[in-house]
Amino acid sequence: MRAALLHGYKQDFVVEEVADPEPGPGQVLVRIGGSGACHSDLHVRGGEMAALPFPPFPWTLGHENAGWVEALGPGATGFEPGEPVAVFGGWGCGLCRLCLGGEEQLCDVMRWGGLGTPGGYAEYLLVPSTRHLVRLTTLEPFEAAPLTDAGLTPYRAVKKVLDRLVPGTTVVTIGVGGLGHFGVQLLKTLSPAKVVAIDTLEAKRVLATELGADLVIDPLATDAAAEVVAFTGGDGAAAVLDFVGADSTLAVALGAVGRKGMVVVAGLAGGAVPFSFFATAGEAQLTTSMWGSRNELAEVIALAEQGRLHGHVERHPLTDINIVFERLQRGEVDGRAVLVP
Repeated sequence: MRAALLHGYKQDFVVEEVADPEPGPGQVLVRIGGSGACHSDLHVRGGEMAALPFPPFPWTLGHENAGWVEALGPGATGFEPGEPVAVFGGWGCGLCRLCLGGEEQLCDVMRWGGLGTPGGYAEYLLVPSTRHLVRLTTLEPFEAAPLTDAGLTPYRAVKKVLDRLVPGTTVVTIGVGGLGHFGVQLLKTLSPAKVVAIDTLEAKRVLATELGADLVIDPLATDAAAEVVAFTGGDGAAAVLDFVGADSTLAVALGAVGRKGMVVVAGLAGGAVPFSFFATAGEAQLTTSMWGSRNELAEVIALAEQGRLHGHVERHPLTDINIVFERLQRGEVDGRAVLVP
């Protein structure tokens, strides 16, 4: 099969012929219909996540995957060849307390497809179990692929704050890229709160307005935190979802959050911010959010198939992977770029 291989940090991908994977006991082989180009893979390619114990080069990245069941290994049940599926990517051991509690994505990052095992920037993906598959009914695989991370990660983050978003409150999203454009939609669909979107790029602020944001802010042109506080009549935001996670965005988040509010960090930029009794609004909380569970992915797929969640998707052939990642690096992708073998 063809696969886009990364032979070293800060190098281009190379599309090469590699051996076809064969499903072993309990495993399933999925023919890729789309694999989302995720910003986190930029961090991997750039060497910023080199502290993780990645396998030796070359790697096949790609953790946002959907396609069709190609073949089932011995003992694998529940699906038939040809069925369209989305692939939950947070693979765990299946035996620890987190996995048994349905939180496999919190088990071991190095089991995930595209990090510890070959990912979906290829024609086929070997999945360790059919329990990681979610059936598709109306969505095409290239539409569903971004939902497995870009849709799932903000969904979990939004769920963490829903009980705070009562009528009359305000919620802030920082970053309206691959994750953030889903985050704005989810907040408008699932909560009565007013939604403020913050992004440095005009095209993404325009997109946020089109998706229903009540206020958009350019943090390069104004004090974004002060503008949020003013918009809320001095109360501050009930919740802030940071889909960037840089020093600067975390500072905005803690400046914008109100008393008893919550800041949820889902971005991987690696920033940090002082968090103290006197520097933070009264009883405000700061937490992270990591991907989502397999059942939460099923909920995201259901929302999309009901027409309540729409990804802004660009389709590109796998051979254009380096062009796609150059555009992603420059912030030129509105929504999600999906690579199709």
